[in-house]
Amino acid sequence: MRVISILASLSLLMVNKETDRLEESATVVKEILDIPDGVPQELLDKAECVIVLPSVKKVAIGIGGSYGKGVLVYRSGGEFKGAWGPPAFYRLEGGNIGLQLGGQATDFFFLVMNPKGAESLLKSKVKLGADASAAAGPKGRAAGASTDAAMRAEILTYSRSRGLFAGLSLEGSTLRPDSGANENLYGRELSASDIVRKGKVGIPDSARALVSTLDRASPQNLSN
Repeated sequence: MRVISILASLSLLMVNKETDRLEESATVVKEILDIPDGVPQELLDKAECVIVLPSVKKVAIGIGGSYGKGVLVYRSGGEFKGAWGPPAFYRLEGGNIGLQLGGQATDFFFLVMNPKGAESLLKSKVKLGADASAAAGPKGRAAGASTDAAMRAEILTYSRSRGLFAGLSLEGSTLRPDSGANENLYGRELSASDIVRKGKVGIPDSARALVSTLDRASPQNLSN
């Protein structure tokens, strides 16, 4: 009985940890989207999915190594035209991230701009710049959507640290599903595709703040 009680407590602890990550992600998304002259509305409205990674920190994995944990949220439907759906947990890893971060925690926000980029994220891992083209995202509510980077890149990347918001190049970094976190949240082993594309789960209560924020900010996909 004691072993069962310990295991139950550990399971609850892990679920609470993932719930905290969802709450942090919701806060970061709201704050970033509220920044004046921040992410262009036109680009957000054309994004197939978004990724948010709160408080990415530099860690001692070689020189400049860093990693972050966050969530990916897709628009539902076969052509990404529906409402925002349930989140899947993801990890960001890469040696060059830490060199750009310095010593402070940094929030990242990615826009995935076309179906090819969105589908590439469902692989076991994606190297930015190789498996999916990536570029620093342009800023400005009414400007930036016509820049070369925005026109060509599959993923646009933004960062926020100490109040400074900017586009940031993360080429060479790797994104991969966080399988353990997904299992903790949904209670069973699921692939990222099971969660965001195959409709095997609904939106958990702990993710409703995040999904509602995206629904309010960009209720419809306006890409062609």
